[in-house]
Amino acid sequence: MTSLTRADWEQRAKTLTIETRAFVHGEYRAAESGATFECISPVDGRLLGQVASCDQADAELAVKDARATFESGVWSRLAPAKRKKVMIRFAELIEQHGEELALLETLDMGKPISDSLSIDVSSAANAIRWSGEAIDKIYDEVAATAHDELGLVTREPVGVVAAIVPWNFPLLMTCWKLGPALATGNSIILKPSEKSPLTGIRIAQLAIEAGIPAGVFNVLPGFGHTVGKALALHMDVDTLVFTGSTKIAKQLMIYAGESNMKRVWLEAGGKSPNIVFADAPDLKAAAEAAASAIAFNQGEVCTAGSRLLVENSIKDKFVPMVVEAIKAWKPGNPLDPATNVGALVDTTQMNNVLSYIQAGHDDGARLVAGGKRVMEETGGTYVEPTIFDGVNNAMRIAKEEIFGPVLSVIGFDDQDEAIAIANDTVYGLAAAVWTSNLSRAHLVGKALRAGSVWINQYDGGDMTAPFGGFKQSGNGRDKSLHAFDKYTELKATWIKL
Repeated sequence: MTSLTRADWEQRAKTLTIETRAFVHGEYRAAESGATFECISPVDGRLLGQVASCDQADAELAVKDARATFESGVWSRLAPAKRKKVMIRFAELIEQHGEELALLETLDMGKPISDSLSIDVSSAANAIRWSGEAIDKIYDEVAATAHDELGLVTREPVGVVAAIVPWNFPLLMTCWKLGPALATGNSIILKPSEKSPLTGIRIAQLAIEAGIPAGVFNVLPGFGHTVGKALALHMDVDTLVFTGSTKIAKQLMIYAGESNMKRVWLEAGGKSPNIVFADAPDLKAAAEAAASAIAFNQGEVCTAGSRLLVENSIKDKFVPMVVEAIKAWKPGNPLDPATNVGALVDTTQMNNVLSYIQAGHDDGARLVAGGKRVMEETGGTYVEPTIFDGVNNAMRIAKEEIFGPVLSVIGFDDQDEAIAIANDTVYGLAAAVWTSNLSRAHLVGKALRAGSVWINQYDGGDMTAPFGGFKQSGNGRDKSLHAFDKYTELKATWIKL
C-alpha cells in the first residue's frame, strides 16, 4: 500500500498525462470520423479529456486487423510457454504502473483511491497472471477407443473476441476477459464503457510493451449504440463477451442472432439476497458485512447485497446494528486514502439512484439511514449509503437493480419463506446465508438459485472460483478454468490407424 496522501494524489492528478485515443494494431489513433466525447470526472465535475468516439468504420478497421493478426499465428500459434511468459510480463507492468492506473480509475469512475490501488489494480494484475500461469497446465483429451483408432479432443481459440465491459470495475472486468482470451490465443477488441474508458485505453500500450503482438489487443472507446452495436453485429467477430445490464445483455443476444450466430457470453444484473438467520454465529459481523455489501464501491456492484433478509425474531435487534455499521461508510473525496465511499459514476447514475430513494418513500418503505445527496458543493456526484426498513419484495427498490448504495430490509419468519423471498427475482447472481446450523447452510445454499453463494461472509472467492449467474443474470463464467470455455472451441479428431 502506498504512503501517498490526498495532497500527493491531487498533485499527481494535475500533471497526469491522459491518453484518450483508440488503439489499433499497436498504435493510438483518433476515431475514423474524428468524433470525440467529453470524459467528465465524477469527483468534482472536471473535464478529463476528449475521448475518441468510435463507430462502424473503426469497428471494421479493428476487426479486420484482429482477424489478420489471428490468422497470421503470431499469437494464436505461439508456443504456450512463450504466451505464458508474455502474459506474466503484462501483469508485472500493470503492477509497476499501479499508481498511475489507480489514479486514472479514481478520476474517471469516482471510486476511492485506496480501493483502486489495493483492489482493482492488484486484482487485475492477478487475473492476467493467473490466466497466464494456467496456459501450460491445461491438457487436452484422448478418447477411449479401439486399438486401431485414436480419438483426440482438443481446444482451439475461437478467433476474434469482442469484449464489452462495464463502468463500475473498468480495469478489473477488462482483465477478467483479457486473461483467458489471451491465454487461449485469441485476438481481442475491447469496448470500454464511455463512462470510464481511460484504464482500458492505457493498458493497451502496456500489452505491447509486454510483448503481445500488435493487433492482438485493440481498444475502441465509444458508445454502445454505435461501436458496441457494430461489434455485436459484425459478421467476423466470433465471440462476444459482456458485463453490464440485463437489458443490454438481451439486446446483444438479438444482435448475435441477426448476424453470424456468434457465441455470446453475458454477465448481467443482480438483486442479491443476504439472508441472516437468528442463529447467525456473529450478528455484529453480519451487520458489518451487510453494510459493506451495499456501500462498497458506492453500491455500484453487480453482486451488491441489496436485499437484506432478516429473521423476524431478531429483526428489531439486528437492523439498528446495520444502521450503526453503515455510519462507518461516509462519502468523501476519492483522492483521500481514508475515504471508503466515493462518487457515483456520473450525474445520470446519481439521479437514477435518487429516483429510487424517492420510490422507496412513495411505496411506503421506512427510511432508517442516509437517503440524501451530499457534498454537492464539490461539483461531484455523492449519495449517502441508504437503508430502508419495512420493505416487501413487490416494491421497486426490492425488485429492480438500483446500482447504488440503497439497501432494502425484508423480514421473514422461517427458512422456507427466506428461500422463497430470496428466489423471487428475475436475477440469480449471488446470495449469502448467515447461520450456525451446518445442515441449514447446505440446504439453503443448494436451494438458492444463484451462481455464487457465500456462507457466513459476503463476497468470498478468488480467481479459482467461477463467477457468473443463473436466470437473467447471464450465462457462462468469468474467473477459474471454467472461463476458458468461453474463448475456445472443442474439436473432435478421429484417426483410423
